[in-house]
Amino acid sequence: MNVSELGEFALIARLARTIGAEPPADLIVGIGDDAAAWRAGDSVLLATTDTLVQGVHFLPNLAPWCDIGWKTLAVNVSDIAAMGGEPLFALVTLALPSDTETESVDELYDGLRECAREYGVTIAGGDIVRASEFSITVALIGKAQIRDGEPLLMRRDGARAGDVIAVTGTLGDSAAGLELLEKGCSLDNPFVRAHLRPHPPVRTAQEAARLGIACGIDVSDGLLQDIGHVCVRSGLGANIHASRIPTSATLRDSHLDSALALACAGGEDYQMLFAAPSGLIDQLTLAAGDCLTIIGELVKGEPTARLLDDSGKEIDLPSAGWDHLRRA
Repeated sequence: MNVSELGEFALIARLARTIGAEPPADLIVGIGDDAAAWRAGDSVLLATTDTLVQGVHFLPNLAPWCDIGWKTLAVNVSDIAAMGGEPLFALVTLALPSDTETESVDELYDGLRECAREYGVTIAGGDIVRASEFSITVALIGKAQIRDGEPLLMRRDGARAGDVIAVTGTLGDSAAGLELLEKGCSLDNPFVRAHLRPHPPVRTAQEAARLGIACGIDVSDGLLQDIGHVCVRSGLGANIHASRIPTSATLRDSHLDSALALACAGGEDYQMLFAAPSGLIDQLTLAAGDCLTIIGELVKGEPTARLLDDSGKEIDLPSAGWDHLRRA
């Protein structure tokens, strides 16, 4: 078996079994969530990392270097936010072909700096290596909010049967933007901007943790796939109501036949998904002043997400979301 047959998430589970050692007492969250969490004195630190690879995550002749820089940091900020934490310090590793233009690296760092300023992150160092293809890796350190000595962490395994599922913002615009970008659409197109410059709702996620919401995840690999991660980690099923999934009016008007699929499986929206009692979601809506939409509920049963139409019939989509290793 090769890794494309196994798939990204099965490989992660396999590697976790290989590591296998009993974690130290200070490690609160290890493999299998948006970020790792561990105690460091009176603080709980968070760490995450993501890599963007040329030809896999972006095409440099289509995506401006400054936008690549912004997005590389933003996707890591989204992971820290999904835990309810505050992003702090980033390390950046560049893998560069020897003929990379220095001006391109300058533009890349302009985007990194803009995103760092937006979210209060300090770029503290990193590494540079030579490679045949360009890639950039960010490792981001953050910290959890603390109350009475305990961290306010949202986790994928924090859902309970009867919790409702709510998402911030709208879904599908980023995936539509990628399609348009590949067709040569203008960089000023709002779908393209949504794809190139995600803005994770960090303050809303932090407020969710302060309110006691125990389960969160960012919508990065596709709505159904990310809900599936919550199902597996929490040991619950999820019923998602297709008619409730929030999409922009522009997406519905321009992608009449594909808006639902883009919203459910397109990925890279970097909105937040919460599972909590409905009363807490109502409190979060009032406290954060953000748009949240309840799209379903967690139920006892097989740990999988079901997409349902208005009659309760399950809707089958060609894909649940992005997997780095699966064959297309």
